[in-house]
Amino acid sequence: MHIAIAGNIGAGKTTLTRLLAKHFKWQAHYEDVETNPYLNSFYEDMQRWSFNLQIYFLNSRFRQVVEIRNSGKTVIQDRTIYEDAYIFAPNLHEMGLMPSRDFENYQSLFELMSSFIQPPDLLIYLRSSVPNLVNQIQKRGRDYENSIRLDYLKSLNERYESWIKTYSKGKLLIIDVDNLDFLNNPEDLGMIIEKINGEIHGLF
Repeated sequence: MHIAIAGNIGAGKTTLTRLLAKHFKWQAHYEDVETNPYLNSFYEDMQRWSFNLQIYFLNSRFRQVVEIRNSGKTVIQDRTIYEDAYIFAPNLHEMGLMPSRDFENYQSLFELMSSFIQPPDLLIYLRSSVPNLVNQIQKRGRDYENSIRLDYLKSLNERYESWIKTYSKGKLLIIDVDNLDFLNNPEDLGMIIEKINGEIHGLF
């Protein structure tokens, strides 16, 4: 079974992935942040590196999905291949940070790749307000994230909401995270686990 967590930068995807993997004894697949050779360059010069970064993520996530399906295990994945294609790449294009020819090239490649993969059995979307995202980003203190602009986060959030409204590839669980602290509050985590159990039992 393939479970995936979606959400904006700072929504808590990685933390929740880790906690759920531990609780359910699932295998975790994390976003390739630490070893990504483009991330620092991208935040320094988005226009120059946007296409390279998106292609890197597309390749990385496609590889992950193939591994997940071939593993025969229950895997929880931190961010999906769809978020790059429906949120991040179009957002960069609209902001004038990815030229049209690069964007069209990217979209064509994504359409081809997505025809070879299955969507997650369950998608968990972490819904967050922009102030909460900013707060979480500041707390974790990643150097390259210091330069993230508010308007960038806001437009990503709007795209997430639009995408989730029309998501129909599989089961969807939406969790509002603004007033939750699943890292430090066992009750909050317990509530999420209960909801996931409900969805998973509906999958069989």
